Amino acid sequence: MAHAFDLRHHGDRETAAGLTDLAVNVRIPRPPAWLLERIAAVLPELAAYPDAAPATAAVAAAHGREPEQVLLTSGAAEAFVLLARALHPRRAVVVHPQFTEPEAALLAAGHDVTRVLTPAGDGFRFDPASVPEDADLVIVGNPTNPTGVLHPARDLAALARPGRVLVVDEAFIDAIPGQPETLIRRADLPGLVVLRSLTKTWGLAGLRVGYAVGDAAVLAALREAQPLWSVSSPALAAAIACSEPAALEQAEGLAGEAERDRHYLEQRLRELPAVGLPAADHARAPFVLIHAPGADKLRLRLREESGYALRRGDTFPGLGPDWLRIAVRGREITDALIAAWPRD
Repeated sequence: MAHAFDLRHHGDRETAAGLTDLAVNVRIPRPPAWLLERIAAVLPELAAYPDAAPATAAVAAAHGREPEQVLLTSGAAEAFVLLARALHPRRAVVVHPQFTEPEAALLAAGHDVTRVLTPAGDGFRFDPASVPEDADLVIVGNPTNPTGVLHPARDLAALARPGRVLVVDEAFIDAIPGQPETLIRRADLPGLVVLRSLTKTWGLAGLRVGYAVGDAAVLAALREAQPLWSVSSPALAAAIACSEPAALEQAEGLAGEAERDRHYLEQRLRELPAVGLPAADHARAPFVLIHAPGADKLRLRLREESGYALRRGDTFPGLGPDWLRIAVRGREITDALIAAWPRD
């Protein structure tokens, strides 16, 4: 490859004690009290091995699927490792810029990877025709991290076909009101696997819980590659709790708040000189990608002089040192960031 990207670099490596964290996309500082109570309630039962069946049934019911079409995972990131272990693609395609863990997992398992880049000049929109016809594994994010672009469901669905596994990473879609463009209920698409995470909305990064929904045959192969008891009892309790109607209603309210805060962040960023938001017209995620000349140096100044941690962009294929990703926070934090932004 012409440029070696640090595919294992993630936002948590930008953070440190005393910094205002705008690098990690977990929106709330701790899970809500009702969720902590549900998790804590299973702690006395930790002597027993975890039973994933109730949580699997709960997630399946929440998405109108059958239990065999759901696989609970130790964070959505585990699903990428399972895909790399269980599948034997002749041509694996990863659509970039996006979360780099899928490609890292494929490379670690010895697979070759073809990168398809969405162009910055077109707002990072995805053209299904850019995927080679012979691709038998395609991985794409929706909305995509770090661009935030929400791709039309019809464009992604057009990629599905017999003999191909289509993986759509929807880790951030529950931060969008109504979850538009989701494919999670499309049981008619062959080879489709949709990935979800409870990390972002519910502040559960430390618990490690996510799930895959989709083609039962593909999930059966992943299940065979998954270690026994991969998902802990507390994580399974969280999956059940977050699949209940009251939790889904609360998540929808949090999504509305996130969208309003994102609009405000975009508005304030547009006030800054030499800062561009190329993806903004198509973005819906709880983070904003910016382009600014010398962004790599700007990031260090904000960190060292003002105490803000932003996510560098040069570890994402398709981006470079002039890109930064900023997590959406409340208006008070946004205003303070804009006030601290170097103008010289």
